[in-house]
Amino acid sequence: MASAGGSPVREAPLVIPPQEVHHATVIFIHGLGQRGDSWIPILQGVIDRLPGVKWVLPQAPEAPVTYNGGQCRPSWFDIANLPPCNCYDEAGITASVAVIEEIITSELRGGLDSNKIIMAGFSQGGALSLMTSLTTLHELGGVASLSGWIPQQSRQAMLQLEPDLPVFWAHGKADTEIPISYGEDSISFLRDSLNIPANKIVFRTYEGLEHTVNNEELEDFAAWLSHVLA
Repeated sequence: MASAGGSPVREAPLVIPPQEVHHATVIFIHGLGQRGDSWIPILQGVIDRLPGVKWVLPQAPEAPVTYNGGQCRPSWFDIANLPPCNCYDEAGITASVAVIEEIITSELRGGLDSNKIIMAGFSQGGALSLMTSLTTLHELGGVASLSGWIPQQSRQAMLQLEPDLPVFWAHGKADTEIPISYGEDSISFLRDSLNIPANKIVFRTYEGLEHTVNNEELEDFAAWLSHVLA
């Protein structure tokens, strides 16, 4: 959907309020072609385990996607190939990072400490979570990537800032859309180039898991969230 001026129309984020006193917020970003609300039943078990956590699920605008022959789909930035190539939609990424930064700012204005804000996302949403959390000037509480990647062209800005935060990375070994090699390369970058300590990085892989999530991964994600928000 586009406005009269041609720019994408952005829906308001979906908000799941905490069931108890609000002490932390998870910003969860969906993948290419998805809707944020489709993740609620998937994440429900995680949400129930963290009653003091507010969940914010932003929605990507409909935009032409080169990978889908120019068809409009919910997309945080354009992508030409899967696995991702060196194509880099700088304008789309910049706009989407700004949207997530606005959500972070809103949480801070509400009185939350930045270290109680966690970024998380699946696939393209994982990439956006990483690009935001590893370049923001706010000291966030952590970032979780489910089947994501760190685009090569975004890494220089991360090197300049030297981010230091807990990372949870989950990846299926049978993933052909974002292969496990992308996860391994990104973990090496976090450890060797950004010098994030090994004890702050949790890297979980899952036998037979394709480009999706399973119960074991969601259990690991919930346990990590409980730990970093304790």
